[in-house]
Amino acid sequence: MAKLKSTYFCTNCGNESPKWMGKCPSCGEWGTFVEELVRKNGASKQEDTRSFEGVKSPPQMLKEIRADEEPRIDMQDEELNRVLGGGLVPASLVLIGGEPGIGKSTLVLQTILKLQDIKTLYVSGEESARQLKLRADRLGQQNDNALIVCETNLDEIFKHIKNTSPQLVIIDSIQTVYSDDMESSPGSISQVRECAASILKFAKQSGTPVILIGHITKDGSLAGPKILEHIVDAVIQFEGDQHYMYRILRSIKNRFGSTAELGIYEMNQSGLREVNNPSELLLTQNHDGLSGVSIAAAIEGIRPFLIETQSLVSTAAYGTPQRSATGFDIRRMNMLLAVLEKRAGFKLAQKDVFLNIAGGLRVSDPGLDLSVISAILSSSLDMAIDRDTCLCGEVGLSGEIRPVNRIEQRIQEAEKLGFSRILIPSNNLKGFTKKNKIEIQQVRKVSDAFRLLFS
Repeated sequence: MAKLKSTYFCTNCGNESPKWMGKCPSCGEWGTFVEELVRKNGASKQEDTRSFEGVKSPPQMLKEIRADEEPRIDMQDEELNRVLGGGLVPASLVLIGGEPGIGKSTLVLQTILKLQDIKTLYVSGEESARQLKLRADRLGQQNDNALIVCETNLDEIFKHIKNTSPQLVIIDSIQTVYSDDMESSPGSISQVRECAASILKFAKQSGTPVILIGHITKDGSLAGPKILEHIVDAVIQFEGDQHYMYRILRSIKNRFGSTAELGIYEMNQSGLREVNNPSELLLTQNHDGLSGVSIAAAIEGIRPFLIETQSLVSTAAYGTPQRSATGFDIRRMNMLLAVLEKRAGFKLAQKDVFLNIAGGLRVSDPGLDLSVISAILSSSLDMAIDRDTCLCGEVGLSGEIRPVNRIEQRIQEAEKLGFSRILIPSNNLKGFTKKNKIEIQQVRKVSDAFRLLFS
C-alpha cells in the first residue's frame, strides 16, 4: 500500500520542508508554508503513458554544438508572433496568465482556429466541448485539424496525445490538471509543480510545443509555485480593464525573444481583433482647447505609438492632498511632482493631482515623463497645449530633460499622424540626418519646455 506523507511547501518558491516553518529559508518570505499530503509510490508511475521516445545524447563540447536558428511556427497572428519573438518555437512551453474573463481562452481558441495546416489538441479542464463549440461559432471560424478533449487527469491527457499525435497542445488550465501519483487536490502547490514538470518533459522529448493557460491570484501574480514560472520557456501576461475594449499581451519572460514586446487587441463581439496601429485608435478624441491633456510619443518594445496623457489638478478638499495615477507608476509621478516644485517653482504640495493614461493602457516608458509634467502643469494653469504638439523625454531629478531611445521612430510616428511639432531632449539627434516635415524643437530643461508650450 502507498505510504502517505505530510509535507510542507512554500507557496512563493516551492521549497519543501518536513515541518511547518514561519520563515522560508530559501526565499525569506514569512507565513508561506502550506501542508500537502503526498504519496510515495515509485512503482506506480505509469511509465507507458509518460515515456516518450527521446534520444539520449552524450555530453558535447561547446564548440561542437550547432546553434542554428530554430524554425518557428507562424501563429497567423501578428501581435502574438511579435510577443513570442517571431513565432512559436518547437518543443517550447509557454504560459499565458491573466484575470478571469479577460479573454485568455478566446485568444488561444481563435489562434488555433487560424492554424489550418497544424494539427492541434485543445485540452479543456474548465469548459465542456459544447461550450467551446459555441465559442468557436461565435468567432466565426472553422478548423478541421483542431481536436477538443475535456480531461483533467494527466495520465489520460498523455494517452490522448499518444493516440492523436498533435503538432501543438493547449492545456486550459494547468491548475485543473492533476496526477494520480499525488494525493493533494488539483491546483495545489505539489500538483501544479509535478504536472508542469511532466508536461515540460513531454515537450522537450517529443519536440511538440505546449501552451499552458494559468490562473492568477488576487494580487496579480500567477497562481501556484514560483517554480512554474522558472521551468516554462515564456511567460505571457494578458491584461486589461474589463471596462475598456483594449487588451494588452505583454511578455514577462521569454527565452527566445525580447521581454519588452507588446501586443494590443480590441475586444468585440466576434473575438479579439489585432490593433496594428494603436496610435490612431488612442487619439480619436478631440481635445482642442481642453487643459490637462498632452500627447506623448512612447515606445514599447520596438513599436512606437502616440498616447494621450490626461491630468487633473485641483485644490485639496482635506488636509492631505490626494495622489492617484492610472496606467502610470505612482512613485514616479510623485518624483516628477517634486521636480516641478523644486526645480520649476510650481507649488503643488496642497493640491490634488490625478493622472490617467487614456485607453486603459499601462506604459513604463521613461520617455513619458515630459508629457506627464506638461499635462499636470496644463491643468494647474488651466492652459491648453496645442493639439498639433507631441512630446517625449525623460525628466531627471535636477530638472534636465534626458535623451530617450529610438528617437527617430518617435518622430516618424508623430509625422505620420499629422503632428506639426514635437519636443525632444537636447542632443538626442546625434547621427540623425533625415529631413522631416515636422518641426523638431530641442529642450534642455523643464523650464525650456514650459516656455515653448505656454508662452
